[in-house]
Amino acid sequence: MSERRIQVLAPRLANQIAAGEVVERPASVIKELVENAIDAGSNRIDIELEAGGSKLIRVRDNGGGIDHDDLGLALSRHATSKIGTLDDLEGVATLGFRGEALAAISAVSRLELFSNTSEEHSDGWRAVAEGREMTPRVSPAPHPRGTTVTVRDLFFNTPARRKFQRTEKTEFGHAEEAFRRLALSHHEIDLTLSHNRKVVHQLSAGSDQLTMEKRIGRLLGRGFLDNALHVDIEASGLHLWGWVGLPTHTRAQTDQQYFFVNGRAIRDRLVAHAVRQAYRDVLFHGRHPVFVLYLELDAGGVDVNVHPTKHEVRFRDARLVHDFLFSSLHRALADVRPNTESVSAEVPAEDSQSVPSERAREDSASWQQQGMALARHAASDPGNGGGHEYRPSQGERPGEQRIREFMAGYRALHPEHESRLLEPRGNSTTVPTASDTPVAGGEVAERGPQESDVPPLGYAVAQLHGVYVLAQSARGMIIVDMHAAHERITYERLKGQYLAGGVESQPLLVPISLAVSEGEVELIEREHAAFEQVGVILEPGGPETVLVRQLPALLAGADCEGLIREMLAELERYGRSQAIEAHLLELLSTMACHGSVRANRRLTIEEMNALLRDMERTERSGQCNHGRPTWKELSMRELDRLFARGQ
Repeated sequence: MSERRIQVLAPRLANQIAAGEVVERPASVIKELVENAIDAGSNRIDIELEAGGSKLIRVRDNGGGIDHDDLGLALSRHATSKIGTLDDLEGVATLGFRGEALAAISAVSRLELFSNTSEEHSDGWRAVAEGREMTPRVSPAPHPRGTTVTVRDLFFNTPARRKFQRTEKTEFGHAEEAFRRLALSHHEIDLTLSHNRKVVHQLSAGSDQLTMEKRIGRLLGRGFLDNALHVDIEASGLHLWGWVGLPTHTRAQTDQQYFFVNGRAIRDRLVAHAVRQAYRDVLFHGRHPVFVLYLELDAGGVDVNVHPTKHEVRFRDARLVHDFLFSSLHRALADVRPNTESVSAEVPAEDSQSVPSERAREDSASWQQQGMALARHAASDPGNGGGHEYRPSQGERPGEQRIREFMAGYRALHPEHESRLLEPRGNSTTVPTASDTPVAGGEVAERGPQESDVPPLGYAVAQLHGVYVLAQSARGMIIVDMHAAHERITYERLKGQYLAGGVESQPLLVPISLAVSEGEVELIEREHAAFEQVGVILEPGGPETVLVRQLPALLAGADCEGLIREMLAELERYGRSQAIEAHLLELLSTMACHGSVRANRRLTIEEMNALLRDMERTERSGQCNHGRPTWKELSMRELDRLFARGQ
């Protein structure tokens, strides 16, 4: 091969190289053009696609527009109005700032740009550029205030890139996902997406929680909101808010994980690690949590100039951000208990107008008698709840009044269960009440004094096959996996006792020598306190050697070398490590599993109710230590639907 001289690349070739970094597929074009429209101050953006975006992409906005003198410059590389000095780059407050997008897109497509900065339609201008001819042609053209960018025949002049494009359905799927991220990050903008002249999404703007939830429901499905918690936490100059899915609502892939930093959608390994650690104790193996979260911080605290696509960021204080995300989500998930987890619970309303008052009183008396009979039967034979058969009268629907009377009859038979509701927990007394329980629509039910002491998980009535506890609540029926529930209760108690007593360390008679790099030795010296906090004492034994002097007592016989190397890797990558703590908790989890009630053990009514009350007081009681659900509720409406009642 002959030696070549250094030369400056031709503008066309340089733009095509830049296009390879910025424009991967039609979805990339949509992202760049919509971000420009958002930066222009638009409150309405319309997106039109044909053939998944390969044939046509048109983005219209009503923003500030581009002055006609700047139209040609807008299609040049490294030309932008969003930054002017190094100080602007230190705290980027806009989505776009590199000044490469329009030039890169025009290098691989036929691009047409209309814009107007005034309210007069006749003042509009048009710029046209194609890949083969980089100099744009500018001419007057009527256009309302704002900008319209039309991109036709993407990659028409780059066959190598065009042949890597997928089917129309696949490309539209990527385009819709790009639209979804933009729509979730900017609720204040009206957005419309059309494909092949058919409207796919039409979203109204709004910054209140109800409107935002409506948009999320349209984009991710109502099931997301029905199984999500709203969080809003602020500390140390950081503000985290949004929605996180309950541990029982997970997916096999990470397709419903959206994280935004100052309005910018990002994919960051530090964020992913913090979220994964927060769900560690409650997530089933192989499943992934769902969330839509927004982190707001000072623009100077995050570097967005990391990658050409701007999907990655770098936090200036990564440890602070990691700890804030982990602690906020960990606490939010820990507070999910039976009285907050029934987010879709339904309380059937009593239809007083459909039945005469005398008939209603008769039905109430009948329901109360049958409820008391069922409770007596369960008390006399706790292992068999199926002997009593209840046949309601035709058309009868148990409502709040009937359920309340059943509870009154049950309490009369088992008064000792009520005392458990007032058991002290720490320095406070927890009184779980049905009035704390959300009902349909997310509202809190207003209960009278007669029902205010009904616990969220109700009262046990029977045990099924020595595995499940059946209970009746104010909303319907509760089914509890008694081993899974007791496993979580035991684990949380062991964990609380362990953490309260600190980490008990054990010096090693013979120190363990590990070969490490010079950088890892420096990291160990710098993070000495982090190791000591979990009971690990390390000392440098040379420029590339470290000695393990002390380990937690519970880790005797464990693979300490693997744990320490994992801890070093996490400290270097995330600024925080939970490898040792995770292993300790795993041991406690195993102890809890072996110390919990086993299947086929017959429980008395008193023992079953004690288990229910403990669940109501225990953090993360909705899942066992392995992430399996511990209880399930069937509302009266769901039970009626199973048996076609009222149809």
